[in-house]
Amino acid sequence: MTIRSSVETAAISTAAVLVALLLFGGFAAARGLDPLEVYRVLYVGAFGTWFAVQNTLTQAAPLMLTALCTAVPARAGLLVIGGEGALVIGGLATVLAGVPLAGAPAPLGIALLCAAGAVAGGLWVGAAGALRHWRGVNETISTLLLNYIAIAVLNHLITGPIRDFAQVLKPASWSLGEHLRIGDVPGTSVHWGLAFGVAACALLWVLMRRTTFGFAVDILGGNVRAARMAGLPVGAMVLVACFLGGAAAGLAGAVEVVAVHGFASSSLVVGYGYAGILVAFLARQNPLAIVFVSVLLGGISASGGLLQRRFGLPDAATLVLRGLLFVAVLASTTLYGRLRVFRRP
Repeated sequence: MTIRSSVETAAISTAAVLVALLLFGGFAAARGLDPLEVYRVLYVGAFGTWFAVQNTLTQAAPLMLTALCTAVPARAGLLVIGGEGALVIGGLATVLAGVPLAGAPAPLGIALLCAAGAVAGGLWVGAAGALRHWRGVNETISTLLLNYIAIAVLNHLITGPIRDFAQVLKPASWSLGEHLRIGDVPGTSVHWGLAFGVAACALLWVLMRRTTFGFAVDILGGNVRAARMAGLPVGAMVLVACFLGGAAAGLAGAVEVVAVHGFASSSLVVGYGYAGILVAFLARQNPLAIVFVSVLLGGISASGGLLQRRFGLPDAATLVLRGLLFVAVLASTTLYGRLRVFRRP
């Protein structure tokens, strides 16, 4: 990516965010609130205090991984929206793998649990890639439907075969042993999932920007016919791109189990996969940009409670802002290559 195109991406993405904020200000004004005060509270709830920053980073951690589920296949020309399902399947696989690994040493057991979640998520989304390659099934539709299947599988398992009846508040799976749980980053209340997310984004950026595989994927995403004429293994690349994206989301599910909940329940289905789609689009499928955009979206989510307490806004107010962001980002895609200031002389 050239400096000119990088500046164009940053400028248009920033403009899309500002437009969404202006529209959200109109939403607040329609409810009789001062938009500037709403913006101030939104910032305070996201970044105004150390507690708010930690809450923001905690919210951002799974978004980094689920965003990769959309971003990596998108570079191959695929629109995958199966991050929610891959996260759920990754969480379930982590719980199931915890049974034979109950007596394993902590470092090895945790590593194998995370690997199990990542592989399960990769295979789940990889199945959509296989359907696309061999049967011509649209990956957007298949991954959307796979989300519902994954949630149905979760509900079936936690209410029957793997239910822990000691959990009386809501149906939940068996719990992992305490030695298979990972704590917080020292000196903070942010779990290690943040480090996993940043590391995954960095590794995939290197893979996509500094390797022949990444270059080949970009060719495939730009023109399938040209990729075939160049002798590239299109089918294998589609499968690998889908597997890598699904593995990232599956790792998010594993982290939610080993770092946050300790078991699988309906708490896994909170929309991280769908929010990851917005992060990927806003970051223009750039793994490094995903880190910063995830923090922005995490801050919006973290400030929802403060907006509700301060102004009486519904808890879904942050979802309204997310929706406006998504619409603004989609609309802004028509501007790329059309603005004269960014055209090459």
